[in-house]
Amino acid sequence: MWTLSLLHFVLPVLSQLALPQPPFLPPNPSSGAQAFTGSAQWNTLLGNLLFFYEAQRSGNLSSTNTRVPWRNSSAVDDGKDVDLDLSGGYYDAGDFIKATFPLSFTLMSICWGAIDYGQGYDMSNQTAYLDAMLRYGLDWLIKAHPSPSTLYVLVGDTNLDDAYWGGDQGIPTNRPSYAINDTKPGTDAAAGASAAFSACAALYSNRGFNGSYSNHPASLQNASYAQTLLTHAEQLYTFAVNSTGGQKTYQSSVPAVAASYGSSSYGDELTIAALFLAWASGASAGDASATYYQDAQRYFKQYQLNNENDVFNWDSKTPGIYVLFAQIAQSSSGLGGNLTAWQAECERYFDAIVNNDGPAFFTNDGLLYYPGDSDDATLNPALNAAMLLTRYSQMASTPERQAAYAKFAQSQLDYVLGKNSMSVPYIVGSNPNSPQNPHSAMASGGNDIDNIDTSPPQEAYVLYGAVVGGPDKHGKFYDIRSDWPETEIALDYNAPMLTLAAMHVMNDTNVPFFTSLQAGAYDKTVLIALAVILSVVGAVILGLLIWYLCILIRK
Repeated sequence: MWTLSLLHFVLPVLSQLALPQPPFLPPNPSSGAQAFTGSAQWNTLLGNLLFFYEAQRSGNLSSTNTRVPWRNSSAVDDGKDVDLDLSGGYYDAGDFIKATFPLSFTLMSICWGAIDYGQGYDMSNQTAYLDAMLRYGLDWLIKAHPSPSTLYVLVGDTNLDDAYWGGDQGIPTNRPSYAINDTKPGTDAAAGASAAFSACAALYSNRGFNGSYSNHPASLQNASYAQTLLTHAEQLYTFAVNSTGGQKTYQSSVPAVAASYGSSSYGDELTIAALFLAWASGASAGDASATYYQDAQRYFKQYQLNNENDVFNWDSKTPGIYVLFAQIAQSSSGLGGNLTAWQAECERYFDAIVNNDGPAFFTNDGLLYYPGDSDDATLNPALNAAMLLTRYSQMASTPERQAAYAKFAQSQLDYVLGKNSMSVPYIVGSNPNSPQNPHSAMASGGNDIDNIDTSPPQEAYVLYGAVVGGPDKHGKFYDIRSDWPETEIALDYNAPMLTLAAMHVMNDTNVPFFTSLQAGAYDKTVLIALAVILSVVGAVILGLLIWYLCILIRK
């Protein structure tokens, strides 16, 4: 029996796609100032975005990270405190914790994008790297789910982690493992992981959506691996729904996650988990998939998810639910669903964004900004909106909406690629004007936490493909390591950009905007911005001096 179980786990790994030889390596950033013909620049951008995830790998890298020679094996003893092997997976951001909730969202988003625009990965010869990236995260998520009602949601001490600034060979060794289970449940985390497994099971099952856009998932079909993922998805969904400890947000059971990735609710996770399970498990009337679909409809009503205008991110899945319902309805899957009704819900949501009639506003240079959600990373909400708009635009009910949604999505993508007041493409290593100092303890090469901006003066390693947090709400960006809201990198920041880049590989003969930016464009803009600041400060000082002299004269 144990041999069959071993084969069930090993065979999918053995069948992983062979990586290209010679391997794809990111070119020098200066190449991003050249307008190559066709989609060559989009191909490179997609490759760089995937390359970033290799730089974020944890665990034993002896045979898996040949493309990132400056990375070392690290945290290989993760899980020993609970007698499990929880090594591997990805470091979440610029530090060294491993967090399941945002990882699940990242994997779900990337797999969903590879279902819709998988041809882009195939055309750019990046499908094998996509496969490797997904499996490195999914295989760790499998480890983190050692039994049907147990899921490890955090590895690492956030306080120790925040106090450490250095490379991957000096990480503090006190790395506790935190789990949810039947007595200490976490509905959102369990359902979120289920959605990740289901979305990726659909990808590895080659289950694309029918419709006016491409129905060509990336060429990753692997029935054995898809079934492994689906089994974990079903178990986690059952755990989320039927936990003996009830339903609650996971930080109620694991307070250690509250500071970094606390969840606001779980109704959206339950709904999207049920929806992706319905699609991944067969999507036809009269079987288990129909039950999952009915569950999704019931949760949608129970948690009153209609008429919301929330951001789409790791904590807020509702806008994606609208689009996923519409995709399933358009696919004529037999599950039911009124396409017209879901179009109306989607278009209510997207019209509010495009017409500036919702909770978000636009910065002076045109970036979509959600107060609160955008404060810690301005680009991520805008990129997620662009991704959903791009996915939905071809399904919109009128040609006018199709054009408006596509145009708005392109404006946000162009902003991130350098069409902004700072002339900065906010993807490291893509252009000479890209950020030079991402907030990454590993890439910085320094170990002086009190002087991370100047020690060393120049970042030791180029973190190719990393999407940074982005400018402030005034559109200003100063490329300072310690300014983590602007310069930190994270797994989920890259996810929507991957989907957008894959779509452009398929459909765009134009080059990314950053090819029009020559070296020095950002530096000049910074000088202008600093001059404005100094002028304002100078005016204030001069005003105070005049006021003080007037007082002296009156005396």
